[in-house]
Amino acid sequence: MKIISQIEALQKLKMGKPIIFQTDTLPAIGCIPKYSEIIYKVKKRDKNKALILMGSEIQQVLDFVDNDAKDDFKKIAEKFWPGPLTLIIPIRKDKSLNFISRKNTLGIRIPDSLTARSLILETGPLATSSANISGLNTSFDAESVSDDLPDVDLLGPIPWEECSGLGSTIISWAKEGKWKLVREGQIPISKII
Repeated sequence: MKIISQIEALQKLKMGKPIIFQTDTLPAIGCIPKYSEIIYKVKKRDKNKALILMGSEIQQVLDFVDNDAKDDFKKIAEKFWPGPLTLIIPIRKDKSLNFISRKNTLGIRIPDSLTARSLILETGPLATSSANISGLNTSFDAESVSDDLPDVDLLGPIPWEECSGLGSTIISWAKEGKWKLVREGQIPISKII
């Protein structure tokens, strides 16, 4: 298990390497968006499955949101972020990411983890996924995650703060004022829409 500092993590990320870090829900693997192919390779993830764009603050991710969804996005984001909620929205036509859905939508989240937000404030938004081999259970502590993905460095300090172990709730923007549930997680859907 190689534990690295935030400075080392920034260097690794700029070189196109992924790192693993804690969030409020599950440990995440992340990289600079233009290097997102590495996450698919490391996780053995189906390339048809989108990744999540993780930010540190709303302003950092707002430019990715299509204008049609922007007001609804801000309304929900301001109420629940940072926190265990992923918002799937149509991406702006002038933005290009190679890990979005076939429907040109993008999942965005801001975790309630100071460690994660501090890193992402420095790097800019990261392409992320849960830190596990696709199809296998996600580990919750640094040692177990390192056993699962031994070639990826972990952001310290270790031990990490305890994560919830429950994925984020995911909702998808349908049209003005309307969201649909994709997956109920930590936040009950009744509290959101």
